Amino acid sequence: MANVVDTKLYDILGVSPSASENELKKLHNCAVLYRTAFKKKRQSKLPFVGAYRKLAKEYHPDKNPDAGDKFKEISFAYEVLTNPEKKELYDRYGEQGLREGGGGGPGMDDIFSHIFGGGLFGFMGGQGRGRNGGRRRGDDMVHPLKVSLEDLYNGKTTKLQLSKNVLCGACNGQGGKAGAVQKCVACRGRGMRIMIRQLAPGMVQQMQSVCTDCNGEGEVINEKDRCRKCEGHKVCKETKLLEVHVDKGMRHGQKITFSGEADQAPGIEPGDIVLVLQEKEHEEFRRDGSDLHMVQRIGLVEALCGFQMTVTHLDGRQLLVKYPPGKVIEPGCIRMVKGEGMPQYRNPFEKGDLYVKFDVQFPENNWISPEKLNELECLLPARAENPVIAADAEEVDLTDFDRSQGSGGGARREAYNDSSDEEGGHHGPGVQCAHQ
Repeated sequence: MANVVDTKLYDILGVSPSASENELKKLHNCAVLYRTAFKKKRQSKLPFVGAYRKLAKEYHPDKNPDAGDKFKEISFAYEVLTNPEKKELYDRYGEQGLREGGGGGPGMDDIFSHIFGGGLFGFMGGQGRGRNGGRRRGDDMVHPLKVSLEDLYNGKTTKLQLSKNVLCGACNGQGGKAGAVQKCVACRGRGMRIMIRQLAPGMVQQMQSVCTDCNGEGEVINEKDRCRKCEGHKVCKETKLLEVHVDKGMRHGQKITFSGEADQAPGIEPGDIVLVLQEKEHEEFRRDGSDLHMVQRIGLVEALCGFQMTVTHLDGRQLLVKYPPGKVIEPGCIRMVKGEGMPQYRNPFEKGDLYVKFDVQFPENNWISPEKLNELECLLPARAENPVIAADAEEVDLTDFDRSQGSGGGARREAYNDSSDEEGGHHGPGVQCAHQ
């Protein structure tokens, strides 16, 4: 019996931990035959090993859609036990050793992803590929692009200069001449090294670190064989000039994508360059969907006697706005100009509306003489009837109120509260009196 700390993977496949290398090779041959059988649909005629054949037939997704992750466990066990390095790691440290030193990351999903690239799923049609059968895809490069409201209204074409990695043309992304790239001996191509330290009898500590010989790449190139242009890095920096088209009606946060223009790397499909529009604040207009909003200040005479004014639109046009005499503009009221809002994206001939909110500016104090004021009162609508004033009514004065200073009464109440707290933390007679 082999000295192993965990037999779970052996149990999944129904083999003994003391299985010889020849027995494991038979397991490998059975897997290959199983692949061939699925292609030729002759499963029943092939000599499978009992346990593996039974498990594979029962839990393969093509045969049992409800099998869930069971077949993944079978494939995982097969991959580990038929790989001498992983088997040795598993026998000594169990599944924890695989998570930390197997090169697949700390989670089981990462290990499964690594296995599907080159394990049982691999020779069933995807070795060295991603989960969807293609090359592993690189990360996208996301950049903000600041645009004005005028740009979004009129459309704009601009050029953007970006720096990215491209495969070295001198060595075709190999890092050196043919055959120069070698598997790192120190980490066995994993890019990570594992150190075991014994803390006490039966207790060990396992530490994982990036391999210093290959800098975590799993490959090394002799100094004399390295490409002189990229110095063995396989990629070089290149400046890319993109022509960006901002269409009419685009919105804040909308994305413009350049497919396959992100960083390049050997064996990896380049990601996309994604530009995210960021609308700058406008001094006069505010956008709300397809509509535009603005605030227009007018005087009291315009509000009462009508007006005409011009508004400079986002495309430079002058809009003449008229309001007839006799129709009153109330402070804070909103009027609409039909069809002068933002153009719709990909349908620029259809536009939203422009909403104008009027801020009526009243004159300062003492702006008119008493004689003129009497004349003005005769022109305005009559006052409401004077209220009946009681004989004991007290006359009070109105004073200006500064909003920044808050309420005076509230401040006095806070003073009462502070005083009562200092005297004992309870409400005294002064507070009761203030609430009466």
